[in-house]
Amino acid sequence: MKPIWIVDDDESIRWVLEKALARENLATRSFANARDAMDALKTSTPQVLVSDIRMPGETGLELLQTVKATHPGLPVIIITAFSDLDSAVAAFQGGAFEYLAKPFDVDKAVELIRRALEESLREANVEQVSAETPEILGQAPAMQDVFRAIGRLSQSNVTVLITGESGSGKELVARALHKHSPRAAQPFIALNTAAIPKDLLESELFGHERGAFTGAQVTRRGRFEQAEGGTLFLDEIGDMPFDLQTRLLRVLSDGHFYRVGGHQPLKANVRVIAATHQNLESRVKDGLFREDLFHRLNVIRLRLPSLRERHEDIPLLTRHFLAQSAKQLGVEAKRMSESAMQFLATRELPGNVRQLENLCNWITVMAPGQTVEIKDLPQDLIEEKGVEPIGPVASAMALPVQAGAFSAGDAPVGGIPLNGASHVAPAGMPPYLNGGESWISLLESEAAQMLSAGQPEVMEALGRQFESALIKVALKHTHGRKNDAAVRLGIGRNTITRKIQELGISGAKDD
Repeated sequence: MKPIWIVDDDESIRWVLEKALARENLATRSFANARDAMDALKTSTPQVLVSDIRMPGETGLELLQTVKATHPGLPVIIITAFSDLDSAVAAFQGGAFEYLAKPFDVDKAVELIRRALEESLREANVEQVSAETPEILGQAPAMQDVFRAIGRLSQSNVTVLITGESGSGKELVARALHKHSPRAAQPFIALNTAAIPKDLLESELFGHERGAFTGAQVTRRGRFEQAEGGTLFLDEIGDMPFDLQTRLLRVLSDGHFYRVGGHQPLKANVRVIAATHQNLESRVKDGLFREDLFHRLNVIRLRLPSLRERHEDIPLLTRHFLAQSAKQLGVEAKRMSESAMQFLATRELPGNVRQLENLCNWITVMAPGQTVEIKDLPQDLIEEKGVEPIGPVASAMALPVQAGAFSAGDAPVGGIPLNGASHVAPAGMPPYLNGGESWISLLESEAAQMLSAGQPEVMEALGRQFESALIKVALKHTHGRKNDAAVRLGIGRNTITRKIQELGISGAKDD
């Protein structure tokens, strides 16, 4: 972490702050005038800058202007006498993080510096993530179309709407659009609108003034101000609250906004790129998304393909993620055998590229050898493909069941053993009987008979058979260890214990 700079011609002020911050294990660097600090800024930067207003030579206000011109994200705290409060207010409006009025309480000064430090580190982390983000990888025709679109948009500042499934890499595309745009030298700021609570989202977007609400002890810049001159990426825009959509529409329309609790309009020079996995046209029809905002965002639409539309890219992405994961952990990168890579390339990964990246992280940590075989992959991945059977196939039925497909209290009808069958096939096995008839057809037939006979609580009756069969097979696979069986089924230990008692299943034992 960089040091905190203290700029004040009063040696006693510098000494007090140096000692107080040293007790907090915070490094400092002191200057007796603004000119020395300005010269130092040419070769280094602080994490936070604390400066007096009135000093011989250049003033603290001039230092503030220099800092904001070259390092707009650097928090500056102004120290002022009571008689300089008008100047302090002017500095505050000019971008100062906060001001300290003389004489100040040292503990309060340290607390304020810590808040400024947190703000500085948060923005530095955003910049670091942006710098470390790799280029998009892909050789599939669907990805080549995306690359061509990015190339066509490289000299444009037009608003772009990126659509695609979760985990398909929408933020990477947004970063690429920024990197290859005229705004590349300016900030790229990303915000997932679905991840921020509704009552905080407005402040995150537009910032707030001091005292705007309980807990707003300092003025804070929002994402629009942080992205000034650059690009603001709004992920999951379809989840934005309706009332905030109106405020966003105004910014897109005339380029002005207000901080929460503010009365002075601020000008935004920001390119907006939005993304969603939802169908915005449907949300407009349902009254959940403003039609005028949709048209403002939908200037250029860029659809990102899912991973199942680009299977040929899986080997390329896998090698990249394995190398990336190994670098992060400081170990040698794992290698996929030809059979394991072919197996992985046939997988339907609903989590798309994000799921593949997580899988590669797992392989780096958990796979035993340097060359990864199919048997070294996560067991649930193997079982879904039916590579290694985990139990005998029922003579009357082969039932595909994916681990974690049901939760306690639910009784899914997709996959219910009929006629009390006690054995099911491993997950991912073909869902056909020996005679070729689908188990779903038998399920429908069984359910129809029960309904025609007027049997009550059909769902519960079939659901109990379903759960009983699953648990029995899991227990057999784990040699009766119920906790291990619970993990394999994707349910909790308390849940499987309760189900065993309710269903009267025997043969279970604690691990």
